[in-house]
Amino acid sequence: MLSRRDFLKLVVKGAVLGNFYQLISPPLAEAVATGEVKKLPVILIETGTCTGDSISLDNIWTPTFSDILTNIVDWRYDWSMNQAQGDAVYGVLQETYEKMPNEYILLVQGSMIQRDNGNYNHVAYDDGKFITGIDLVRRIGLKAKYVVAIGSCATYGGPVAGYPNPTQATGVQNILPERKVINVSGCPAHPDWIMGTLLHLALYGEPELEKFGRPKLFYGETVHNRCPRRRDYDQGIFATDIGQKECLFRIGCKGPVTYADCPIRRWNDRFNWPIGCNTPCIGCTEPGYPDLMSPFTAHLPDIPFPGGTKVNTDKIGLGVLGLTSAAITGHVATSLYKGRIQKNLLRTSVKAQHRPIVKKVKTSHQYRLKRLK
Repeated sequence: MLSRRDFLKLVVKGAVLGNFYQLISPPLAEAVATGEVKKLPVILIETGTCTGDSISLDNIWTPTFSDILTNIVDWRYDWSMNQAQGDAVYGVLQETYEKMPNEYILLVQGSMIQRDNGNYNHVAYDDGKFITGIDLVRRIGLKAKYVVAIGSCATYGGPVAGYPNPTQATGVQNILPERKVINVSGCPAHPDWIMGTLLHLALYGEPELEKFGRPKLFYGETVHNRCPRRRDYDQGIFATDIGQKECLFRIGCKGPVTYADCPIRRWNDRFNWPIGCNTPCIGCTEPGYPDLMSPFTAHLPDIPFPGGTKVNTDKIGLGVLGLTSAAITGHVATSLYKGRIQKNLLRTSVKAQHRPIVKKVKTSHQYRLKRLK
């Protein structure tokens, strides 16, 4: 079986080469065949969502999603993937819950709808009664070996919890405070992030998590740090409109405060990603998205983090020009002397107006907007 060190190397190597599953599947399938690793029983419950994360996961290129289901995991329940329907498939869910406690992994896709005791989101029908998403996630989650929230809605509430949040939507952690929830955020989450997390759980247990409960192997660095346009940022060369090939920081890019490995992993079989399409990063992996990151295409001088901390992105940019300018040589140093970079910073800045004020409430990962006077 792969060592954890080798696994982590393949996570990065596969992102760069675009063949993560091709690299990792053969040794995993062999380990399953020889009995070194048992197939991972997986239950996926979909609550308040658009099914985007299931669609993202189904877009794994090579090997296909069916190869992974056949050789590596035991995908036991997922209403959009199961061939059976109704009582037959619900019976599989009940059997897993009753006969395999502390063995299965619970995946949750979608926000937790709390309004009117969750009755705006029914996910099952049992003994003549409708079962809400909150009830089923709590019932199944309390006996799961691991609970994994996939997508921005399940992790932190996402667009469903956007202002004014009429359904009182929130993330899984808020309705399962007794459990540690592993958050695989994104709108949608990248298929590598979802399956890579599951494979780590199957082979080595819980991955190392950062402060918002996300696996560091995928969310350890900002988009900004790995962005291929970082050189333009350092030199003060900024786009003035969407569609241009310079750094998009001044037209709303949230890369400096967004943690994800999109620049090296990219999307659609490594074909492209938002900045590759000349549009800004919108910060979809971060808590408080979309409210804290809106408007997406306007430069925000202050980006608030959950808990009240604010990052002054203007100071980040000016810090590059000031504190680190000694390390910038040649053309950049000349540009600094002539004032070209400072002029670009000012000329291309378009600050957002009427930005809503956000405060953090006592419950973890739940956000409400203050009323504007």
